[in-house]
Amino acid sequence: MDWDKLRIFHAVADAGSLTHAGDKLNLSQSAVSRQIRALEESLGAILFHRHARGLILTEQGELLFDATRSMSKRLEAAAARIRDSEEEVFGELRVTTTTGFGTLWLAPRLPKLYEKYPNLKVDLMLEERVLDLPMREADVAIRMKEPSQADLIRKKLMNVQMRLYASRDYLDREGEPEDIADISEHRLISQNTRSAQVAAGALLTQHLMTFNPRSLLTVNNYFGVLQAVLNNLGIGVLPDYLAQDFPAMVRVLPDIESAPVPTFLAYPEELRHSQRIAAFRDFIQDEVMAHRKQLRELEQV
Repeated sequence: MDWDKLRIFHAVADAGSLTHAGDKLNLSQSAVSRQIRALEESLGAILFHRHARGLILTEQGELLFDATRSMSKRLEAAAARIRDSEEEVFGELRVTTTTGFGTLWLAPRLPKLYEKYPNLKVDLMLEERVLDLPMREADVAIRMKEPSQADLIRKKLMNVQMRLYASRDYLDREGEPEDIADISEHRLISQNTRSAQVAAGALLTQHLMTFNPRSLLTVNNYFGVLQAVLNNLGIGVLPDYLAQDFPAMVRVLPDIESAPVPTFLAYPEELRHSQRIAAFRDFIQDEVMAHRKQLRELEQV
């Protein structure tokens, strides 16, 4: 199969237009059209339905586009590896993690990474959906469970536990609970149990709900829960990695916490020798070690 024709087909399928694909490829619309017709003839199949608003892939076209999209991502990965210098760390690094961890723990620490590697470009993708690393949706992930795919390099970073926190002003005003049953006298702030979150956090929240909190505020991410706690609204269910960076919060009912949530760093096998990946991995491991040490010190106070 002609690689050049496949390249042109991929551009047309991606753009949905002969004209837009031609602009991208620096080819005339007629030249692009000829290459698509030639590819269709060689395959004995129609790849596009043509109509006034553009082009729509046929079933056969969708199959071919899936293949060229996979090839394109693999080629991007190979190009990234080739561009990686053995002595310098530069270029784009696409990092995916959850909204809470990325916003509240990772992003505040990135200045240290940029100080060391000023030519690195980090694309931070924060969402609860698990992106496909082998398919190059991201280069490296920090996930709140062990990745299941076999073709990933993974390293456990730490355990995270959900605990109860409140501001000192709130506790001075409303009193500090001495027993879990005292939750009935307070406003509970948590992620909505129907929102995407780790199971351990949802189970702890469901357990606390059985004690009939006086009032309830639910948010669909931990950033919102944190802001509510810092603004004296109630007792929040939050990950313990926040205790280090938000000393204004006071831990409440220290014997109440979720099961440990293992947190992993993962990246594709094919990026094993990437200098960008190595730099980010070492940075994260150093920050996690410092975080663990400070968390232990806080617990001993």
